[in-house]
Amino acid sequence: MKIKDVAFKKFISQTKIEEKVTELAAQISEDYKGKTPVLLPVLNGAFMFASDLIKEITVPCRVSFVKISSYQGTQSTGQLKTLVGHEESLFNQDILIVEDIVDSGMTLEKIMLELRDRGAKSVEAVSLLRKKIAREKNIEVKYVGFDLEEEFVVGYGLDYDGLGRNYRDLYKQIVQP
Repeated sequence: MKIKDVAFKKFISQTKIEEKVTELAAQISEDYKGKTPVLLPVLNGAFMFASDLIKEITVPCRVSFVKISSYQGTQSTGQLKTLVGHEESLFNQDILIVEDIVDSGMTLEKIMLELRDRGAKSVEAVSLLRKKIAREKNIEVKYVGFDLEEEFVVGYGLDYDGLGRNYRDLYKQIVQP
């Protein structure tokens, strides 16, 4: 498959994604028994993952969204811009950030710090994907679907220059030697 100038091949099937989402939702439901967490999906990439995850969570929960960006093309720019912030009070709330991918971890660290500064009772993260660099930097992600190395992936909400989000499977970039 090709998007613009980049070739991709199937990497993780829709079936494997669905199984992992169900597993993560069961862990979250168990850990948040007796609580009403606020799920905070990070747009745009996490919308598909968040939708499927939330449908599987069995404890009462609230949902709100934030939008932060650090990507341009296939590379992180290293510069974070909050595009749409959260307006409702998160003081004394149990927050679960929902990410599509934790790459460098900069976005997640920024969000977690801001939420703690606003007086959240607890702040945890769930991510469908986590890259090697985030593991090496010990970025806090309590619930992880799949660990990656350095792959650039599209599909299931993740994009390349705005394209590819609509695929049900995940595809990784074919790197030419």
